[in-house]
Amino acid sequence: MKKIILIVSVVFLTLASYSQAILPTSWSFPTVNLPNGWTESGTNFYTASGNTPPAMKFDGTGDYLIININSNPGDLTYYLTGNGFSGGTFTIEESDFGVTWTTLHEHTSPPNATYMPFTDTPQSTTRFIRFIYTNKVTGNIGIDDVSIDVGAATPAQEINVKAGGSTIISGETYIVDAPVLTTIPITLLIENLGTLDTLQISSATISGTNAADFGLVSFPPNVAANDSADLLLSFTPSATGTRNAVLNIISNDMDESTYIINLYGIGGNLATEPTDQPINLLFSNVKTYKMNAAFSPTDSVEGYLVLRKKGSPITGAPIDGTVYQRGDIIGDAQVVFSSNATSFSPNNIIAGTNYYFAIYSYNGPDNFRNYLTNTPLVGDVVTPNSMMPASYYSNLSTASSTFMNDLHALINPHQTQYYSYYDDLMIAFFEARDTTEDRRVVTCVYSGENKIYNEPFDFTANGYSREHTYCHSWMPTNPAYSLPEYSDYHHLFPANLNSANILRSNKPLGEVVNQTSSFLACKLGTNANGETVFEPRDRHKGDAARAIMYEAICYTTISGNSWALPSSQDQMILKQWHFQDPPDNWEIARNDFIDSLQGNRNPFIDSIDYVCFINFSDMTYDALACMTASTEDLSSKQFIIYPNPCNNQLNLHVDATTISSYQIIDYLGRIVISEDVNNATLVRVNTSKLNPGVYTVKVVTELGEIQKSIIVD
Repeated sequence: MKKIILIVSVVFLTLASYSQAILPTSWSFPTVNLPNGWTESGTNFYTASGNTPPAMKFDGTGDYLIININSNPGDLTYYLTGNGFSGGTFTIEESDFGVTWTTLHEHTSPPNATYMPFTDTPQSTTRFIRFIYTNKVTGNIGIDDVSIDVGAATPAQEINVKAGGSTIISGETYIVDAPVLTTIPITLLIENLGTLDTLQISSATISGTNAADFGLVSFPPNVAANDSADLLLSFTPSATGTRNAVLNIISNDMDESTYIINLYGIGGNLATEPTDQPINLLFSNVKTYKMNAAFSPTDSVEGYLVLRKKGSPITGAPIDGTVYQRGDIIGDAQVVFSSNATSFSPNNIIAGTNYYFAIYSYNGPDNFRNYLTNTPLVGDVVTPNSMMPASYYSNLSTASSTFMNDLHALINPHQTQYYSYYDDLMIAFFEARDTTEDRRVVTCVYSGENKIYNEPFDFTANGYSREHTYCHSWMPTNPAYSLPEYSDYHHLFPANLNSANILRSNKPLGEVVNQTSSFLACKLGTNANGETVFEPRDRHKGDAARAIMYEAICYTTISGNSWALPSSQDQMILKQWHFQDPPDNWEIARNDFIDSLQGNRNPFIDSIDYVCFINFSDMTYDALACMTASTEDLSSKQFIIYPNPCNNQLNLHVDATTISSYQIIDYLGRIVISEDVNNATLVRVNTSKLNPGVYTVKVVTELGEIQKSIIVD
């Protein structure tokens, strides 16, 4: 049984590559994936605004959207707005060949914060339309609901070719398959779109590597105005695999005298398997939160499938006849991308992690895809443990009474980021990760809910918010919508608006004893003292504590304000969570990424001890800020062991001091593990070789000897 498919090939113009959009063409930017013929550079999205949200956002000089069209255009219509725009120029341009551009419409005073419709009329010879931020001074431009009509028919002859009712643009590829040595017919419809003159076809020829597998049965020498006629071909594959040829139709069309159709034949069920894999996989710009990779292509290959995995080499392999999308799972690995590109920048990168990659060559579209699965190109790279500059905190001393003020001065002032850019920056480049079917997923930090979506991320459409961990109502500057503290990314996180954010509201964080409501892993209720508190999932407790303490130290004393925690927020709970849930590789990478945007760091992620020298209840320096009322309570309140029960690893920490040595003693009084740790703040003990049971952990500190019991599972 034959199968005929039409795909778009690549036409090279100047330094960029374009496919063409068939007129009429329109787009309202519902996803980041643009239609054929539409390309962009540097743009982002307004997810919650637009004539019909979302809309495309131009926020830098040189940002552009180009539409390459296949024929004579009619009117160009679009909706445009300026947000905070002043002094710049945004231009709509046209070009015949995408090389020399002519201004179609120049916007220097766009409508402010309101999308208004505009209509421009391109020249009949125009084949490229460009929206470009020619010169930015301040503000951004939003574009939405762009459409280009079909131009009015002209008297002159105009060729158009169709297959199965769909136009084949000159330079595109027509795909057909058949069993080996089986002949199937191919019918192409030749249209004359002109209103007066006759289209004259002088020849139709087939050339190329496998031209002998295609036959020219007949072609119409003349096609009257507003009429059509059939061009007949045949395909008889002489062997399995890919059978390529080129059909050239020569006519008296004024601008397409040679109409080229690439013939992609397939004998059997699959395209020809590649013979070679790419080579020379190189990694660059490797940071805790991102990396770039590139490799050298091989000849006669149509594309590459890139897989990745954390921690160990990839053992999975692709299956022939399957087209994989970004985020799909293949065995023990995940798809990074599948295309003809030879470079990539994977997302969801975190600190101190070994990433393995495997790259497979392939040929063929759709279910004809054939992978070379032997000896893929492989490589691995380890991300840094931290991007913190070595001397960042070198001028600070926790022994100094000015420590708190010095720490504040180090991290404030900094570069302010827009609250509205959180989705463009934090979601797109850090917090979102790939999932199946080319979708992405964001996790609600409070509840652990995984929200799957198609790009771009829209807070409103997905029912999510940019949660202020340090509540807006707590801020002494409330309302602070235009101030840095409101939009500081260090304390903003994605959260389910109705189920988690509103559940927390402006409640203090704490440990719920009597639960009144919950959503997945977060809950609201009263603590042991009968006070209403909100408890996030365990995995976010330390992150939330550090975010709150960061806001307090960063903004205290600004404009004479104290950022002391409200009396309802127990700072000792925050410090307890800080030590029980220390910074993991994800949080370290996030700190580094925000540092790259804001130019400042969360010091409590970089140094676990700093919280013990600040009293967040009144924002004063206190060398004993992690101590409770008496040293007699130290063993029960300041000696933190987690997890308990434990399995493979045990973490030991004593607030406000260091551990010089420790022992683990079994129920018979035998010392089974002991070690001198040279005044460590956090001790990690490998307990994987201990038998299940109850043990005593004894640590020696500057304040004396402390012990607690643990259970080993």
